[in-house]
Amino acid sequence: MAVKGKVITNPVTGQQIKFIQTARDTAGALLEMESTYTAGSKEPPPHYHPYQSEDFTIVEGEMTVRMNGRLTVLKKGDQLHIPPGTVHSMWNNTSATAVINWKVQPAMDTEYFFENAMGLANDGKTKADGMPVFLQVVSLAAKYADTFRLSRPPYGLQRVLFGILRPVAYLAGYRSHYKKYID
Repeated sequence: MAVKGKVITNPVTGQQIKFIQTARDTAGALLEMESTYTAGSKEPPPHYHPYQSEDFTIVEGEMTVRMNGRLTVLKKGDQLHIPPGTVHSMWNNTSATAVINWKVQPAMDTEYFFENAMGLANDGKTKADGMPVFLQVVSLAAKYADTFRLSRPPYGLQRVLFGILRPVAYLAGYRSHYKKYID
């Protein structure tokens, strides 16, 4: 469970998250994190948050953002607001560490998504790009569709495809969440 001060790390993507304010601390209104990205961290898949906005402030270093088909480099002190439904990805494309302050509103169950995703990476259950195997993605996508959606394929197709494949993923041992990662 995410609590103030808890730190989780993804050794594959080079990202670390420290929880500053959790859903519990803010009655669900806000999830605030400090995220550290190692030099040359990996770009996550383009994604969006259908009901949440994100606000980023660069505390140290630089971050590259892909949003609305454009690449932008944010530097120390720069801020970025991402409205709900906006496809984006963010990573550190430099040779130095980057640190950002990251606010997600409302919090919803985003912290559990991160705990599960990073837990899988720590257990060696992701591919070299940091993504879980396809059937694990199916399980996670079903559980966290209100907080995190891949930009491709279109969401309607994801719902149909993932709905059909979710029982297969379950029978293969993949779960939508793992208690050991959120305890």
